[in-house]
Amino acid sequence: MFKEEVAERYKQIQDEICRGLEIADGKGKFEEELWQRDGGGGGRTRIMQNGGIIEKGGVNFSAVHGKLPEAVKKAFKVTEDDFFATGVSIVIHPNHPLVPIIHMNIRYFELNEETRWFGGGIDLTPHYVFENDARFFHHKLKQACDDFSSDFYPKFKAHADDYFFIKHREETRGIGGIFYDRLKPENTNLSWEQILDFSINIGETFLPIYSELIDRNRDKEFTEAHKEWQYQRRSRYVEFNLVYDSGTKFGLETNGRIESILMSLPPQANWGYNVQPEEGSEEYKSVQLLKKGINWI
Repeated sequence: MFKEEVAERYKQIQDEICRGLEIADGKGKFEEELWQRDGGGGGRTRIMQNGGIIEKGGVNFSAVHGKLPEAVKKAFKVTEDDFFATGVSIVIHPNHPLVPIIHMNIRYFELNEETRWFGGGIDLTPHYVFENDARFFHHKLKQACDDFSSDFYPKFKAHADDYFFIKHREETRGIGGIFYDRLKPENTNLSWEQILDFSINIGETFLPIYSELIDRNRDKEFTEAHKEWQYQRRSRYVEFNLVYDSGTKFGLETNGRIESILMSLPPQANWGYNVQPEEGSEEYKSVQLLKKGINWI
């Protein structure tokens, strides 16, 4: 069965990324919690806390099935009930303010032979935007997309800019990345197996990208002011995930496991009143780069 193959390959991605992140961190270990979902399926939640560089990180796998709630049926414009969904979801919050937050999600959803699709993406949320890091990140994503279609990167990059946008702040969550949804043979000119390979390819780019970004920045000196700014930027991450993120909404509406859904939130964030960085400062320069449509390639 195709869906079993997808779930099995996603499990392997989870295993590989957890092993690699433990090596990159140098101190922390993932703790695993196996869980069952009322209604069908379950998952493996793996969390690292208080590591050498990873203050809080989650690498979660789930494969769930059952009856689709009415609200989700309406949102998806479908009439069938029985769904299957599997995916890997990752959010890493570093303790070092010059190492970026990273998020990845790869997923597969199925109602029946006609109604099924792949979705996912990777995006980067630096507390301080380093242009060389941003170019490296986008270059790697473009390579991963170009292996399958030259159309993918520009399309999915624009989609990420639009999706990871905090409307009430009029700023992007970070420097974007790629985001895609509802990929199927009709809109990709790829077979189901090829789309799965693309999804796995995206999953496999995560570790080399983030290991490199950790190594580039982990030994840089930082001050208390850098930490304060980090907590301030983390609050934007929280705002996006609780107000706009569709994965969070889907998890809550399908009776998902709360701890696994909210593992994306940082261990600490600050909401100072009307915090405005000083013009010309590193913080000010970073905020100027939180906008849609920047060509990092």
